[in-house]
Formats: sequence, C-alpha cells, structure tokens
Amino acid sequence: MKKSFQISILALVAFACNPKPEKVAVGPYPQTKKVDTVDTYFGAEIKDPYRWLENDTTRETGDWVASQNEVTFGYLKNIPFRDAVRARLGELQNYERLSAPHREGEYYYYSKNSGLQNHNVQYRKKGLDGAEEIFLDPNTFSADGTTALAGMSFTKDGSMVALQIQEGGSDWRKAVVLKTSDQTMVGDTLVDLKFTGIAWRGNEGFYYSSYDKPKGSKLSAKTQYHKIYFHKLGTPQSSDQVIFGGEKTPRRYAGAGLTEDERYLIITAAVSTTGNELYIQDLRNPKSKLITVVDNFEHNHSVIDNEGATLLIQTDLDAPNNRIVRVDAANPAVSNWKDVVPESELAIRGISTGGGHLFVNYLKDASTLVKEFDYQGTNIRDINLPEIGTANGFGGRREETTIYYSFTSFTTPPSIYSYDVNSGQSTLYAAPKVDFDPTVYETKQVFYTSKDGTKVPMFIVHKKGLELNGKNPAWLYAYGGFGLSQTPGFSTSRIVWLENGGVFALPNLRGGGEYGEKWHDAGRLMNKQNVFDDFIAAAEYLIAEKYTSSDYLAISGGSNGGLLVGATMTQRPDLMKVALPAVGVMDMLRYHKFTSGAGWAYDYGTSEDSKEMFEYLLKYSPVHALKPGTAYPATLVTTADHDDRVVPAHSFKFAATLQESQAGNNPVLIRIDTKSGHGSSNLSKALDVAADQYAFTWYSMGIIPPLVKKDM
Repeated sequence: MKKSFQISILALVAFACNPKPEKVAVGPYPQTKKVDTVDTYFGAEIKDPYRWLENDTTRETGDWVASQNEVTFGYLKNIPFRDAVRARLGELQNYERLSAPHREGEYYYYSKNSGLQNHNVQYRKKGLDGAEEIFLDPNTFSADGTTALAGMSFTKDGSMVALQIQEGGSDWRKAVVLKTSDQTMVGDTLVDLKFTGIAWRGNEGFYYSSYDKPKGSKLSAKTQYHKIYFHKLGTPQSSDQVIFGGEKTPRRYAGAGLTEDERYLIITAAVSTTGNELYIQDLRNPKSKLITVVDNFEHNHSVIDNEGATLLIQTDLDAPNNRIVRVDAANPAVSNWKDVVPESELAIRGISTGGGHLFVNYLKDASTLVKEFDYQGTNIRDINLPEIGTANGFGGRREETTIYYSFTSFTTPPSIYSYDVNSGQSTLYAAPKVDFDPTVYETKQVFYTSKDGTKVPMFIVHKKGLELNGKNPAWLYAYGGFGLSQTPGFSTSRIVWLENGGVFALPNLRGGGEYGEKWHDAGRLMNKQNVFDDFIAAAEYLIAEKYTSSDYLAISGGSNGGLLVGATMTQRPDLMKVALPAVGVMDMLRYHKFTSGAGWAYDYGTSEDSKEMFEYLLKYSPVHALKPGTAYPATLVTTADHDDRVVPAHSFKFAATLQESQAGNNPVLIRIDTKSGHGSSNLSKALDVAADQYAFTWYSMGIIPPLVKKDM
C-alpha cells in the first residue's frame, strides 16, 4: 500500500462517523474599494466601480490579490478531505506517458513523462530500435518548474531545432536554436515572440510572428498589428526583416508556413479568429513576390500541401462543412479552384498528410471518423478506429510508409498506433497503464432539446449501475464558441470524480464546430444566447432524467467556457449548487481593449459596434448581469497572474461584484495562481487546481468522497 493512500484511508476513518462535513466559515471577504468610473455607450451610462483592478502593475492590485488568496486558501485548507483528493489525483497521474515518434534526420524524436514530472522530457533514438537518449529536459529550465517548452521546429535535414520557451504561462515566447548533434546553441536568443509557429527555410533561417512590445503592462496591454519576420541565423534579432504585416498591412493575426518541399511560402492573415486572407510565394524564383490567393476575411482557407506547381487547399468557401480543392499556383484565383474532396454532410475537423496521402478527420456527432484519400480525391479507405472517440495525428513525410496516430475516449487513455499507409493496418504502438478499470464505466450520447427546439448532443459518463435518484454529484462542462469542437477525451483528474460516484456530462453546444460553420454561426454575435440556452437545457435534462438535481450540480468551463458559466449562473442561479468559472471572459463591454481580445469580435461583437450590439452584450455580460441581493451558487473563480490571453481583471471584477451581490450563504472565492497563465504552467499546479475545484465542489454539496481504490 502506498503511503499517500494510507493517508487517504486514515482521513476516511476520521470522516466515517459523520456523513456530512462540518461547515467551514468563509471570510470575511476583503473590502474592495469602488471608484467613480462611468462609461457612456450610445447615451447609456454604465458604472465600472472596480476599473482599478484592470491595472496589474500597481501595488494596490497586488495587495487585493494577496488578500483574496488569503481568504480562499484559508477556506480550502480547512476542507477536511482536500489533501486526500490531491493525493488521489497524484496517484492516478503517476503513470508513464509517451507521444508518437516523428523522424527528424537520422533520429526519431518523442516525448515521455515518467508520471509526475512537471514537463514531458524529449527523447530520441537513432532508428526505432536504437538506444534511447534524453535530448532535452524542460524540467531543468527553472527551479520552480514554471518555465516550459512550448514548441520544437526542426530543419528539414534534422540538423537544427528551434525551441520556443514559455515563462510563467505567458503567451510571450523566447526562441533558441540548437544543433541537434550536440545541443549547442546557434546564435542569440530571440525574445518577444507571440502567437507564432516557426517555419525553417533550408538551414538559412526561419519565419516567425510577433507584435511590437506594448506600452504599459506586457501582460494586459492591447496587442494590435502582427508582423511576420525572417530571422537569418547568425544575425541579431534587431536586423530581422519584416516580410508581412505591421502598419502597412495591419492584420491582428499573421502566420507563415512552408510546403513540405519548401518551394512555397504560405501566409495566412486575419483580423479575427475566423476568416483569413491567403498569400503564396514561389521561393524557387528569387524574383517572385507574394501572390494574393484570397483577398478577404469572409471564409477560412489553408494550404494543405502541393504537388509540384499544384496547391491543395482546405476551405469553407461555399462549403460550411469544409472541402478540399486544387489549383495551379501560377493562377490561384478562387474561380480556378476545383474540388478534390467535396463537402459532405459531416464537418471536417482537420486534415493531415503522410505517405503521399490525405487523412481527413471528420466529425460524426462529435466523434472522429477518419477517411484516407489520395491526392486526386479517391477515397482509399475509412480508418478502423478502436471505438467511438477521438483520433489525432496521421502526419508524416511523403516518403514515409509508416505513420502514427493517437486515440482516446472518456475512459481510454491516449494510446499510440502505428499505421501502414499501404495496407491500412493499424498496430498498437504504446498504451499507458493507468490505475483504474475502464470496464466499470459507461459512456452514452443523448440528444436533448434546447429552448428553441434545436436538438443538441451530449455525452454522459458514469459508473455502470448508477441509480437515477437525483442525488448523484454531476459535473457539467462545456465551451460553445469559436467553432471549436468538444470531442471525447481522457482525463485522469476526471476519473477521480467518476470513481467517487460522480456523473460527467459534455454537451456540444452551438457556437462550436461539431456540425460545421452553421453550428458555429448559430452561437455567435446576436445568437450567443443560444449557447447559454443550450447549456441550461443540458442541466435541465440531467435533472429531469434524475442523473442529479440542482443541489448536486456543478457547472464548469474555461476561457469562453468561463463566460458560459458566468452567464448561466447569473441567468439561472437556482439551477446549480456550484459554479466554477475558469479564466473567463467576464466583462463583455471591455474585453476587446486587452491583449488580443479585439480578435474575438467575430464571435462576440463589441460594445462599440452598434446600440443593438451594446445592449445585447450588456444583457448577458457576467460582470453586469449580477444583481445585488440574489442568492448565487457556491462559486470558485480561478485565474492566474500571467494570463495574458484572457486577462485576470475579468475574473477580479467578477469576483468583487459577486461578493458584493451575494445574498445567500454560499461562499464566493477567487483562486489566483502565480506564475501561471491561461493554462497551468506545470503539472503540479494543474493538479493543485483540480484538487481545489473538486474539494470545493464536494464540500459545497455536503458530500464526503469515498476515495477508495477499486482493488481494495
């Protein structure tokens, strides 16, 4: 018996005589001062008394963060089973995890984690049967484990690699180039890269993207014009040439890539998160210039690959579910596009290439269906996947005959398969061993009816034999935005919830991409309320079918999903017992004034667009929708000091307003992580957050989790 689990059992013995935990007092909450800040929108005056919390550089804001954390952690540490929950999370997470190998030069590279390492270690072998050696260990980057490896980009011959380094969870990056032969550094460190890939041009140098360093706070000031640079090895960053963007071609997002043969430079440019221009340049011709393929932002387009002078392009132009077209690179106008893989009734989630074939990842009711095509559009075969779930990968060089993919489901940890491109045979390459029995659980998919009659799919996971008595703790999680699809996936932390009798539910709300761009459009701008209605209807379904009840329901979501939780709990505070908004967009009138927030306007609109848009945003904006004297659910807001995507001021203002408005006895806490960003900066921090969310949820429901291993 492991020592950590002995602690869990001892804790349970102490709880056994009392089926419900004793209540811990919360507070008093810190007094949050108010300022007389008023904005006028189309003649309407809107007060913003906590505007000062937007300034993340002042000592006053720092003191507020410290005082809120003191109250929050003072409360959490007194939950009697919190440490036992954290211990069990660690036990489940402590298993070896591998990534699929990828060939770079003479070596196959892959990542591995022995179990509880904060970051995956990068390994390599000379040939698949060669001796394993450590290539790079990000756990050595910083003493506290908050500096991470955020990307690796190899030259085509594998002789050099560019590393992206992330510090404290920030989206800003550093870039370092190493010789792969001996890991020695080439040239100087590049700084202040953001929202970028790295695209090598031979061994001469590479393309990357970034913004001018903002004035004021680097973590919250608005970033406006993206620029694509070319960095020539051996030269200072200050001499890097701007290839595209900046004030001459103002685009909020711009990225560069090269075709596999490095013949064509591909540039995509956008002003929002949906819709992009497309440019190409033939690098074999030293006199060539950028050619415009698409000159508007109305649809999404990306170059998949080329066959000589012919380009293959993925597009949703005249195809909301996406299609693949081909065109001569010398005459790439849209009017010359010809279908290779036409649009179907299923939405395309992604396309990869390997072995000279196309692998098209479709969504069938939010689960993966992969079809293999040749470059002429002939359907070679459908890939036989292990079960209903999510597959990713199928990427490799054109000459490869064996490529790799991963497969996962709610109860299947990510397993790696090798795939023979010629025969279509899949072979299990690596499967992790996790301390749980998947046969104990079941997953079902239901279709429930939303407020306007729309049928919405939802996955429900729980132990087999669950009694539908309305008393099961249920965790309802969703996202619903930006065309992003939520598909089945494994989470070791979720197993802790399930093994303690919990129900997990994932509805595929409108605003996502599960059914293509039409599904996305149905949940954005003046249709955004559909997303909240879908989420509310999902909760009502779980309650009506007696999976749970309002006393045992927790709602959860992060980022745009944090907005979802904030809007839902303000519209229907009676519906749930616990609300867990994470790194949420909570001030819909001002979100576009921070970092990259203006790029979200395609989904949200802004308060400056029109009176109608302003009034629509104001109605659901979580900070503004809170009403004094209302009994809100027990709420644990989570954010982090280095979140420069959705700045923590959103969560600060929401928590302060909610603490002021709360009329009931349910606690309102905000947990502000340090040296973390939009996601936890290392594994230990991620487990800490999960433990606190679970402990807070069970405790608020008056439940003591069993925390008993299945084999004991």
